[in-house]
Amino acid sequence: MAQFSYVAIDAERRTINGKIELADRAAVIAALQKQGLRPITIQEVKSKGVMSGGNITLFQKNKVKSDQLVIFTRQLSAMVSAGVPLLRALTSLESHAENQTLKRILGGIIKDVESGTPLADALEKYPETFNDIYTNMVRAGEAAGILDDILKRLAFQQEKSAAIRKRIKSAMTYPTVLIVITVLAFFGLMIFVIPQIGKILTDLGGPDAELPVITQVMLAISAFIIDYWYILFPALFGIAFGIFRYLKTKRGKRQFDTLVLKIPGINGIIKKIAIARFSRTFSALMGAGVAVLECLNVTSRAVGNTLYAEAIRAAALEVKNGKALSEVIEKNELFPAIVAQMLSVGEETGQTDTVLVKVAEFYEEEVDLAIDGVSSIIEPVMIVVMGGMVGLIAASVMTPIASLSQNIQA
Repeated sequence: MAQFSYVAIDAERRTINGKIELADRAAVIAALQKQGLRPITIQEVKSKGVMSGGNITLFQKNKVKSDQLVIFTRQLSAMVSAGVPLLRALTSLESHAENQTLKRILGGIIKDVESGTPLADALEKYPETFNDIYTNMVRAGEAAGILDDILKRLAFQQEKSAAIRKRIKSAMTYPTVLIVITVLAFFGLMIFVIPQIGKILTDLGGPDAELPVITQVMLAISAFIIDYWYILFPALFGIAFGIFRYLKTKRGKRQFDTLVLKIPGINGIIKKIAIARFSRTFSALMGAGVAVLECLNVTSRAVGNTLYAEAIRAAALEVKNGKALSEVIEKNELFPAIVAQMLSVGEETGQTDTVLVKVAEFYEEEVDLAIDGVSSIIEPVMIVVMGGMVGLIAASVMTPIASLSQNIQA
């Protein structure tokens, strides 16, 4: 993301000056035209201590963390609920903001609100910080005059989403550390330990000594790594980098999302996370008074899985043609029957948002239990794998030493 300053003319031919943070000049032009402004000049703002190259920014914290955004949202909600004027509340929060990026963003929002721009439109200029869910809920809250209540809902929704992300990260930390240690230990043994042991075996048994197959394999792997490291390591890095870049593409992400939904043990967790996000996001938007079709479109971008996003967008088309959402969801195997049943109850009683909150809470608990279950399995499996690797190397070393010792004694 880059920051641009602009000069534009509105419908009444007034000159408007401002700043906006978007990906490139084309995005700035599109955003200004959407606001009914005709851009005259657009210039990228170069910050101190920043090296800009495309969208890459160095030596600067350019992201607002989720917990900082939650705190900001709760504080703004409390101040608006207490009757503090919006502009004064924003100014107070901007002056006390510790994160420099958030401080800069709030400064831009304050200028926009001072010039008469609705808060939602001002927030929309910073999509990296305020996503579609945030801006749509704020817009609905402003229209209905319940901004303070909407901000409370937003903070709660963000806290729940952040809790799921943190739960997944914490569950993956230990296995990831074990995998890294295992890989480093393998290459360390192959590069530094096995060659020395090979020399010892050669000294004891002579160059013509007959070694066990497992020892010969280990020595061959070690020799290959040492002789061709300048090819092997760049190749491994290149493959990993290529896979990472491919997964960033639309096609790669879809293939990955399809694959994870077929892996036993993992697919259940992914489905529960997607359904929890769908239910939580959709209920928050519905409770804010956002139209159903807009709720579905925004939710499809927040659900986190390509197949679920496609299913929700397809459901939106059918709802647009007059079908009930519960009927559409019921036909899709990605959604359990309980989701369609609860949706049907919500549609009949007019409490869809309340019902979906219950669904979200149920699946969030299921996610916690599922992650605990998988973690309890992954940890001993990784320990067994590490132990097996060390045992294999130990066997390849000790077997010929024991054999040579017996020959010497004989």
